[in-house]
Amino acid sequence: MESREYASCTLGLGSDGLLLLPDQYEVEEIHAMVGSDVELSCVYPHGSNFNLSDLYVYWQIENHHPKTVVTYYLPNGSTGMYADNHYKNRAHLSLKHMEKGNFSLNLQNVTPQDTQEFTCQVFRESTELGKILTKMVRLHVAANFSTPVISTSGNPTEGQGLTFTCMSTNGYPKPNLYWINRTDNSLIDEALQNNTVYLNERGLYDVVSTLRIPWLTHVNVSCCVENVVLHQNLTSISQAENSTGNIDRSTENPSKNDNQRSYAVVFSILAVVLVVLAFAWGYRSRCLHRRYEGSHETH
Repeated sequence: MESREYASCTLGLGSDGLLLLPDQYEVEEIHAMVGSDVELSCVYPHGSNFNLSDLYVYWQIENHHPKTVVTYYLPNGSTGMYADNHYKNRAHLSLKHMEKGNFSLNLQNVTPQDTQEFTCQVFRESTELGKILTKMVRLHVAANFSTPVISTSGNPTEGQGLTFTCMSTNGYPKPNLYWINRTDNSLIDEALQNNTVYLNERGLYDVVSTLRIPWLTHVNVSCCVENVVLHQNLTSISQAENSTGNIDRSTENPSKNDNQRSYAVVFSILAVVLVVLAFAWGYRSRCLHRRYEGSHETH
């Protein structure tokens, strides 16, 4: 937790003005995923019941110029006419909860642009707009990057260098990307790589990195994409290594098949020999039987 001090200012909402008084207060850190719903807490600590006709409640972003109005509540029941378009129909206050001293903001369908510092201010008309509550919430928004995909180009058999390309998409915030030499788990020199990070149409980050290295007899690299907010590292192994593994497996399978074919041939020969022996034995038995019957008739 940290605290900051804000200077006084005036927020004009039609004929109703809000004097934001300087005060020192704690900052709460909140994390949310893109597309999720999140509650930004602003609760009166002394457990009191409130009359809604006596309340002025404002949620805004103060570090914008001009300040951004997220949502608000006025005694006449107005709750969103002056809210910023980015937050209309997404930012809500609960009247039932406010009567119990809970002025928390419910923010739906979180976007990357919601990575902001939100300020909650509550005033009572019965005390000449005396401030009864100030709360600051810092929202950190994140989105998972896709699993990195690595492609390889180059012809190592001709002694050329290899080019690896790593791509990961739809993450937030801006990522860090590293290439790792899997032989000794060391970071590969940044001079050999070219990283490009850009925002896509969804407001999320895509990253593409190209690594060019001289061909070595055994080259195994991996691509790691780091999301700092989520404390997450996504790693993929180079397809060059995977291809080698596939070749190895392909080399092993024919030998197994050859052995199986050899066994099949041996078994087939044995089966033929057994059939021939059985036939010969049967033929011999019939011949002996006929000879016996013939000598009996002579007597």
